[in-house]
Amino acid sequence: MVGGGPGAFIGAVHRKAAALDGEMDIVAGAFSSNADKSRQQGAELMLDPGRVYSSYQEMAEREAALPDGDRIDFVSIVTPNHVHFPVAKAFIEAGFHVVCDKPMTTTLEDAEALCRLVSAHDVVFALTHNYTGYPMVKQARAMVNSGKIGTVRKVIVEYPQGWLATPIEREGHKQADWRTDPKRAGAGALGDIGSHAENLARYITGLELEALCADVTTFVEGRSIDDDVNMLVHYEGGARGVLHASQISIGEENNINIRVHGTEGSLQWFQEHPNWLHFRTLDGPEHVYKRGNDYLTEVAKHNSRLPFGHPEAFLEAFANIYVNAGRTIAAKLAGEEPGAFDTDFPTVQDGAYGVHFIFTALESGRQRGWVDARYSAPV
Repeated sequence: MVGGGPGAFIGAVHRKAAALDGEMDIVAGAFSSNADKSRQQGAELMLDPGRVYSSYQEMAEREAALPDGDRIDFVSIVTPNHVHFPVAKAFIEAGFHVVCDKPMTTTLEDAEALCRLVSAHDVVFALTHNYTGYPMVKQARAMVNSGKIGTVRKVIVEYPQGWLATPIEREGHKQADWRTDPKRAGAGALGDIGSHAENLARYITGLELEALCADVTTFVEGRSIDDDVNMLVHYEGGARGVLHASQISIGEENNINIRVHGTEGSLQWFQEHPNWLHFRTLDGPEHVYKRGNDYLTEVAKHNSRLPFGHPEAFLEAFANIYVNAGRTIAAKLAGEEPGAFDTDFPTVQDGAYGVHFIFTALESGRQRGWVDARYSAPV
């Protein structure tokens, strides 16, 4: 792992998710740019001190020098956004597979460079858009793909939070400090949670952006990064969408949700009630699909761990990204084909698509109008 040192929120989430299924262990790390903090975190994780490094450059070089079977199999990158690219580049060039937190990079140039590097070095690259890991999100995707709701006409996706409604970054709040710094975050609410909303809509519907019109706002006085975004979306093929992401919506916690309306029915899923998927038709009763039941699609059942009635949520969804990526990496290392559902995780191309979305929306906000949002990531 690179990043995730003392006091880091997302690093601990990644470690718990990776460990959940007992299929992978953390064995090395450069947990902080501060060598003492990196050693402190390594000691807390009871790692071999010889494999706790003072920099990611040292880690990539020394791990690459170890024999096959002794070196790390992949690196997990959980740093602030601006560090994702140099770390990923270093490990890919050293021949290692990568799991990276989102957004993938803070520039489109870097995102496309990673696409080319992944292809040139033939490594697995997974991006932790973890909301795609929920079983009922996978159920929704399967229902859209099978034509259960007909042709998609409208998509409404929201991600409201309220934790940045006041300038807590000026009070020493570690997470707020870097997430509201444009040099380290790249974009604010748009990059942090708006990218999740766009990715969730794209994952479930398979729709590609055609054009968008974004209202990008900074409400907190003195803040130098966006904290509220509202946009209209045109999808290729004629569907329309609404995307809303906000970190100043007081009373909201982590309410990412999506509604997909088609010609034959509609679907609705809320992350704060993740084990239920609502399906409605024009002239019939509402159906509520529940996680863990035998009537669900095979992919939804494959990504569940507990029987029905036992809630699964955030860590399990995160773990689905890790276990799928891990099994794909293990298959590649063994010269075998991954399992039928193992490659179901966001890729480097998804990362580039997300970065393009962020900068397209920012440009629309500056222009105060519609902009072309079509994009194809390098393969």
